[in-house]
Amino acid sequence: MNTAYQNLCARLMMAGVPDARFDAAQLYQFATGRDPRLDDGPTPAEASRLAVLAERRAAREPLQYLLGEWDFMDFTLKVGRGVLCPRADSEVVCETAIELLQEVPAPTVYDLCAGTGCLGIGIAKHLPEAKVTCVEKSADAWPYLTANVSGTGVQAVQNDILTYYKSLPAGEADLIISNPPYLTAQEMASLMPETAKEPTVALDGGADGLDFYRVLTANYRDALRPGGWLVLEIGYAQAEDVLALGAAHHWVNGSCRKDCGGNDRVILLQKPEKIS
Repeated sequence: MNTAYQNLCARLMMAGVPDARFDAAQLYQFATGRDPRLDDGPTPAEASRLAVLAERRAAREPLQYLLGEWDFMDFTLKVGRGVLCPRADSEVVCETAIELLQEVPAPTVYDLCAGTGCLGIGIAKHLPEAKVTCVEKSADAWPYLTANVSGTGVQAVQNDILTYYKSLPAGEADLIISNPPYLTAQEMASLMPETAKEPTVALDGGADGLDFYRVLTANYRDALRPGGWLVLEIGYAQAEDVLALGAAHHWVNGSCRKDCGGNDRVILLQKPEKIS
């Protein structure tokens, strides 16, 4: 039996880490390069490295940060302190955008509040002719975004989406996608320990969680061609409010899609074909 792995599992369980056995296996393999179920135990140097990782994870630092990378869809992203960890829930957001663009030749796409770039890169990998621009304000997230877009053909721009729309040409984009900060003040006050270690700027959506949706629905329609789409990730209880914002700003064909867990996750809003 691999005693070091068993001890690591116990350490993480005592710290209240969710899925402690999975995390322990990931950390063991990261520290040693071997599967703990097939290994006799770490060398002294590996054990030392594993002990440091165990303490950081027991302190509830996200597993993604410790590993330095994380899978999204069918590719791997660089992650670390200062950038939001990509989540499986966001994959349905990306898949929705890809579906909407299937019949659009060489589409122009903007990924706003891009973070790691997971959404924009996902679109580019599945639609190689797409012209994708990832926009991110955070100086802490910027190194991860630029590393992730390298070699993908995706352009990275460091800018603030609160004003970026002013520099966009009218009517040229086919789709705008965003996973903006959307947690409410109440949710920010009761975060999971791991989430609390992710950047506040990527999480805090204002008192009601809707601050960025107000900006996106009010200001980004002009950048889209007639019939173009705004695709937004939302919190599980925000569909009604975000759809209402869309209607108030004259978007049409608003709808919501659920994630794999059955929660509301994606809002689709379309620019009218003809502006009355």
